[in-house]
Amino acid sequence: MQKKYIELRINRDFGDIITTYFDFFKQNIKKFTNVFISYNGVFLVGLLIASYLLVSGFIGFIAHENNPGSFGAAAPLDTKYTIYMIAGGIVFFVIFLMVGVLNYSLASSYMIRYEETQGFDFEKKSVWEHTKSRLGSTIVFLLLLILVFFGFMIVAIILAFIPLLGLFAQYIIQYFMMSWLGVSYFTMMRENKGVTDSLGQGWSLVTGNFWKAVGVNFVMGLLLSILLLLALTIPGVLIGIYTFHVVENNVDYASSIVATVIYTLGTCLFLVISVYGQCLTQFVNGILYYSLHEKTYNLNTRSKIEQIGGTSE
Repeated sequence: MQKKYIELRINRDFGDIITTYFDFFKQNIKKFTNVFISYNGVFLVGLLIASYLLVSGFIGFIAHENNPGSFGAAAPLDTKYTIYMIAGGIVFFVIFLMVGVLNYSLASSYMIRYEETQGFDFEKKSVWEHTKSRLGSTIVFLLLLILVFFGFMIVAIILAFIPLLGLFAQYIIQYFMMSWLGVSYFTMMRENKGVTDSLGQGWSLVTGNFWKAVGVNFVMGLLLSILLLLALTIPGVLIGIYTFHVVENNVDYASSIVATVIYTLGTCLFLVISVYGQCLTQFVNGILYYSLHEKTYNLNTRSKIEQIGGTSE
């Protein structure tokens, strides 16, 4: 039985946006996860390598701290552990940046294809083709995003000197930026506009519905954080149980292959869940885009009125 299509181009109020998000997520989680795994395979392997390097480096560092050299003097740290940590950090940073860009694009393209076909009649290949066609604009958008981030950090530092009021202002600005950049990026992906035009339209849509946009990102950010924390308990429990076993039985974790494997898999699972969570946040801004766009331009409503007028003639 085919699932009912969730119409996205509707002017929804605050509560309806939240409800629609969870309905969309429940309906599409299986198919989108398939897309996520298909086009993140290489990066997932990269995250596994980064996890191994980081874990090996930290295990070596901890073992060094717990095993002083002769006469109580600290033995020199093996340089390979430092290399492991530095290499792991660099690999993780590069992959996480690339994965973040890819999955923001995939989430947006998936929702766009869903809306265009009014349901599930689209292949995952078409999601990738749409993502690839906007790759150049996505890179430019990312570069501008870095500049905006540094600007926000400067504002956040200034607001930190204002007691209480500065904290509230900082959070409002933060969630406004999440709304503005998310809606702007979706505009760029959906309407194939230039980066500056997309940022301009995103600004217009979000500022015209300021509290709705900020409120949706705040509430959904809180709910998704709780959801991700629950998911992260899986690697957390795995690592916690094994760590308890290591401590109770005085296991030499520095030379234990099992310890390295378990900590590596746990860390990698933690990173993969965090990456997947990025996609969920862009779904929020996708639904917000359709709602604000319809409220502003009434394109879907006018189309339906014209269709009714055409059939009655």
